Amino acid sequence: MDPIIGWFQPEQEGPAKDLWIRIWETQKGVDNMNLIDVNTSLGTKSHDYIPVDSTTNSDDQHIRVTANCNNYFNRKRRKRENRASTYGMNHNQATLIGDHGGCPWKKPNKTYGRGVIGLHEEIEDFYNYMCPTPEEHELRVSVVRRIEKVVLGLWRDAKVEIFGSFRTGLYLPTSDIDLVVIGKWETLPLRTLEQSLLEHGIADPSTLKVLDKATVPIVKLTDKASDVKVDISFNMSNGVKSAELIKDFKQRFPVLSKLVLVLKQFLLQRDLNEVFTGGISSYSLILMTISFLQLHPRQNAFCPGANLGVLLIEFFELYGRKFNYMKTGIRVKDGGTYISKEEVLRGMIDGHRPSLLCIEDPLTPGNDIGRSSYGALQVKQTFEYAYIVLTQAVNPLNTFIYDANKYSILGRIIRVTDEVIDYRAWIRETFPVPSYTSAITNHDEDDSLSSSSGSEASTLESGTGSDTDSESSRGSNRYGSALSSVGLSSVATHTFIPPMAPKAPSTQQGFSKNERFYASLVPHHNPRGTYPQHQNNITEISTHASPSNNVSGRGRPLKRQKSNILRKGGMYLLR
Repeated sequence: MDPIIGWFQPEQEGPAKDLWIRIWETQKGVDNMNLIDVNTSLGTKSHDYIPVDSTTNSDDQHIRVTANCNNYFNRKRRKRENRASTYGMNHNQATLIGDHGGCPWKKPNKTYGRGVIGLHEEIEDFYNYMCPTPEEHELRVSVVRRIEKVVLGLWRDAKVEIFGSFRTGLYLPTSDIDLVVIGKWETLPLRTLEQSLLEHGIADPSTLKVLDKATVPIVKLTDKASDVKVDISFNMSNGVKSAELIKDFKQRFPVLSKLVLVLKQFLLQRDLNEVFTGGISSYSLILMTISFLQLHPRQNAFCPGANLGVLLIEFFELYGRKFNYMKTGIRVKDGGTYISKEEVLRGMIDGHRPSLLCIEDPLTPGNDIGRSSYGALQVKQTFEYAYIVLTQAVNPLNTFIYDANKYSILGRIIRVTDEVIDYRAWIRETFPVPSYTSAITNHDEDDSLSSSSGSEASTLESGTGSDTDSESSRGSNRYGSALSSVGLSSVATHTFIPPMAPKAPSTQQGFSKNERFYASLVPHHNPRGTYPQHQNNITEISTHASPSNNVSGRGRPLKRQKSNILRKGGMYLLR
């Protein structure tokens, strides 16, 4: 079993499994027992036999393969960089989840339903558990303040913006903070900012990296006080616009936040949440989820009362089994559709060909969001694994695992490590909200960045970014406008309430400006996924997936519905 993707399930435990694992490990050891000479790669002739004078205990002359395959990937380093990693769960279960069991969202006194109903209830509890606490949110706000203070000390006319998951509210306890510095420079001052962060003690030299050769040059650091990771880029205004777009989609699709949080944890613990580690970005994952909801054959699939368990399984089936990555791209603007890669190629502005995971940028036409996701097929394989595991778990015929009260159904694909749980407990104990807010207030009063007249406002702002007289007259708080993008209006007296599940807008109430804007883009929300010229290619298919192929989230038979997505050979594609 791939140590990245999965682990043994409870029903697989027993003497037979232990015996076959010992046989497999023994056979692997025999096959690789000191027969490969390292000097072969240096031009030394290798033998097809074991020399008499060979030194069997010499690690510098021979490659030794141990039973624990974690040594291949330097598990200690991976674990140090990612607290949530469940890599090698089969060999390290006691270390990873031995203290708390890996399913802290399950309530001990709660009776869960069976099958997909129990899975739905677990997803609800998982979302409530993983939502940021007041202490976690305030801690991140403090990190933003201290970094902004350093930036404004270097460039008083610069502006710092928050984007990414911290702005949208879709962040996990170990997620990083994305910041962008807006200003005018002939060359990006990456090294200048790096040196200033070190001088102010924001980060240790070992955790501060400058990626000046990347497509988007950034400064990566880990805050010394809180151990929160931060990525700082320069003059990338699209990040803020993308975050606002996602916030608007959260209002349109009430189930989006819960699905995304589960999927982000699913990829994070497998180290597939970053492009440079062979995964996909969070932005790509969110756009895939939005497209899934837009084109769902059941038009009520994204309503607040939808069964999250069914939607999660359907998502895994669509992107793990049915979606044609070779020919089809994803578009979320104008109501959403699947597009052929030939059309994407005609619209590319940089001369690149469409990537394997082709997602059109809703803000920049011609830009492919998934262009750098070289590990998309591994993500596809992981999605397919999750679909198989969950489908078997919610099958009524599997009485041993059908009951969510006996074994967690969501826990078959998701675990929260002890290190993450202990880290959250450490934050609650070390940075309680009342005293923490008071300490920040005193610190801001003693070390105010504003002038004696108090007329300068913060440049960290989520709106137009201009300094107005009305903003300057609101007081000496330099961070109110900046942190309003993440739910804060006043730093000194604010007590944060963490974001909860979004509520669907009532049809009897007036729509906001953003809601009217998207209503104009999608007047009737027609969940159809092809061009008008492909209407003749309509094939009648059922919904994306169903755990038992005939049972919906409410226990009623699913009706076969029309969809404009052409299905051929088990794939969704456009001819």
